Amino acid sequence: MAKKEQNTISIGFEDKIWKAADVLRGNLNAAEYEGVVLGLIFLKYISDKFEEKYQELKEDEYADEEDRDEYLAENVFFVPKEARWQVISESAHTPEVGIHIDNAMLAIEKENDRLRGVLPKNFARPELDKRRLGDVVDLFSNIEMHSAGDEKDLLGRTYEYCLQKFASMEGKNAGEFYTPSCIVRTIVEILEPYEGRVYDPCCGAGGMFVQSARFIQRHSKNLQRISIYGQEANPNTWKMAHMNLAIRGLEGNLGKVYADTFFDDQHPTLKADFIMANPPFNLSDWGQAALQEDARWQYGLPPASNANFAWIQHMIHHLSPNGKLGLVLANGALSSQSGGEGEIRKAIVDADLVEGIIALPSQLFYSTGIPVSLWFITRGKQQAGKTLFIDARNMGTMVTRKLRELTPDEDIKRIADTFHAFQRGEEVDEKGFCAAVTTADIAKQDYILTPGRYVGIAEDEGDGEPFEEKMQRLTTSLSALFAESREQEEEIRKQLKSIGWEV
Repeated sequence: MAKKEQNTISIGFEDKIWKAADVLRGNLNAAEYEGVVLGLIFLKYISDKFEEKYQELKEDEYADEEDRDEYLAENVFFVPKEARWQVISESAHTPEVGIHIDNAMLAIEKENDRLRGVLPKNFARPELDKRRLGDVVDLFSNIEMHSAGDEKDLLGRTYEYCLQKFASMEGKNAGEFYTPSCIVRTIVEILEPYEGRVYDPCCGAGGMFVQSARFIQRHSKNLQRISIYGQEANPNTWKMAHMNLAIRGLEGNLGKVYADTFFDDQHPTLKADFIMANPPFNLSDWGQAALQEDARWQYGLPPASNANFAWIQHMIHHLSPNGKLGLVLANGALSSQSGGEGEIRKAIVDADLVEGIIALPSQLFYSTGIPVSLWFITRGKQQAGKTLFIDARNMGTMVTRKLRELTPDEDIKRIADTFHAFQRGEEVDEKGFCAAVTTADIAKQDYILTPGRYVGIAEDEGDGEPFEEKMQRLTTSLSALFAESREQEEEIRKQLKSIGWEV
């Protein structure tokens, strides 16, 4: 009961922050002010963490509270005097509040190499209402951002909550930075990235890394045993990812710069133990003409009109000898024969790399109604020559009129448990839900990987009544109904005749 109350408090806190930040919107669209909101949350968070350590050092007669190294040694960002929240708070209702925040961001970047070029510095721009900005600063000044009761991850959750809200507002553009957490968690629960190199070549705001860290913490493992690698082409999203990791206390290599993964691979020699990704669906004009001879196309040159199999092959190229890969793809990749995609898919299946395919339900995304599936590709599969198909299209719960979620304790657990049972060699076939299929059987289906082809239709469980008895009962019931109907018809005829009507 106490846990439920704590969650309710946390949700209220997150929503309060969002509603406060929402007053900033004014004439700005979501894409313009998301950096402002997330930047303010981040600034207040690191200020609170710094102040906590500052007071601790101040009470130590042998410590210097202004020594930058004291903070960096404990993974706390050093905040110079001119950037501390007190300065921001005191200027909240002056015309210069935006300038003070921009200067604070610059000063923090200068003192912390990890944040250089990452923080937003556009608070002074004229179109941002300074009165509203001051109101939000006031609200943040009255909230302790580094803790609330026992909820240590509260600000990280608030950051993610705001990302989710921006995703719901931005619609089709949301997929550039946000993958629904239930999808990410499904991938993570199946892959189980306890230790090793974790890579996302199109990392958005870093959701895959955050869920990996949560998974490790849930299972009481050591976060220091994973190394994070990522890449992102959108500059604003790349910055969001850095802040997201920093708030979680995670260090990651997201490349020296934001860059196109196909043309400027920031991790060319990386061989990852786990790869998790949600690449742009059906991306056209991705630059195939300039990459015809690229070494990544081991299973065939992807078509210029669709990057789905370019993403798959890029990730396979970066897999370690025993690496595992989970990614989200539009359903067209399961069956398309155009542009040589069918041949590429055949080659990947024949190489015994496809460990599992999961068809997801509709309405999971803010950004698109396109049906999608999860692909799991593994080097050195535990069940050689077999692939698991799961049809999860009927799973999930509607949380709004337009949005569905997979529940952690029921839907995601059932999917992950089924996958792990298959890996252990257990019998998992369940009509209408899952089937373990040989490569030979996939070949008979022309290498089409649509789960519905393999799992079939669920059998009607029925009510346990033998068929013959049920038919006898139904026949008797129908006969009685017909007899009753004839009696009623005859009675009506008699009544009509009694009043002189001829029937």
